[in-house]
Amino acid sequence: MRAWQVERPGAIDDGPLRFVDLEVPEPGAGELLVRVLACGVCRTDLHVAEGDLPVHRPGVVPGHEVVGEVVGLGSGDTGGFAVGERVGIAWLRHTCGQCRYCVRGAENLCPNSRYTGWDADGGYAEYATVPADFAHRLPTGYSDAELAPLLCAGIIGYRALERAALPAGGRLGIYGFGGSAHLAAQVALARGAEVHVMTRDVAAQQLALELGVSSAQGAADPPPVALDGAILFAPVGELVLPALEALDRGGILSIAGIHLSDIPVLNYQRHLFQEREIRSVTANTRDDARAFLEFAGKHRLEVTVHPYPLDHADRALTDLAHGRFTGAAVLVP
Repeated sequence: MRAWQVERPGAIDDGPLRFVDLEVPEPGAGELLVRVLACGVCRTDLHVAEGDLPVHRPGVVPGHEVVGEVVGLGSGDTGGFAVGERVGIAWLRHTCGQCRYCVRGAENLCPNSRYTGWDADGGYAEYATVPADFAHRLPTGYSDAELAPLLCAGIIGYRALERAALPAGGRLGIYGFGGSAHLAAQVALARGAEVHVMTRDVAAQQLALELGVSSAQGAADPPPVALDGAILFAPVGELVLPALEALDRGGILSIAGIHLSDIPVLNYQRHLFQEREIRSVTANTRDDARAFLEFAGKHRLEVTVHPYPLDHADRALTDLAHGRFTGAAVLVP
């Protein structure tokens, strides 16, 4: 099969990926073999390729927003999945189920967790495997390409929104407006929130307004109203300060990314006093994924996708790094 591997982590413009021929993987016990129909291009893939995240598997095949068709079953319990069924493969692919975090329902914090496209080969390929316990059944009414970004961008945006603890009818600020943000904004709007977007990209501002947000302005500009909650999607630590300043009393800033540049020095009175909070987001639980995918099945989301052929994955990541599209890029083998 054709696949991309991270040969030497480094700047995406220096070509850290290599397009190779690999053997089709064999599904292990309790695993599914999936023919990849579409794979979203996530900023986390960029962090893996560029070395922002430490190497967990040398030569890993990136990609963790995989929509595919089951074409093979490993031995043992495969969760009732059948050959020919469309399934999703997401970022989280293993937790121990026994540690104190797993037991209390916080499997996203499991010290023994493993991830698709980082610890195990992912979807920048024609085939991939997934433990059946971590495969997802998908909502109808979406194309393969539209479903792919839901499997990380959508799930993480949903968890970030939950972490922001927005009150009913509250005012939400969104900083950065890419693949994840444009889905989280729609969830918030469907719940009755008033949404304000801060992003440097003019095309992204226009997309946000078309989706129904109340305002869109520059990345560090103050929104027109005080915010009850905010989500930082851009991996830019400098934006933490204006986001905190924009919060009303008791507001919460949720930071969605797995990687963030350094945060400048905070001023307690300006940025944190009056019970403003900062919360990070670490991966997601399978319950988060199920809740979001169920929501997406009941509320049709507008998923802005830009398809690339599989052999142009390096270009898709480069375009992502340089902000050359709005919404989400998707590889189509």
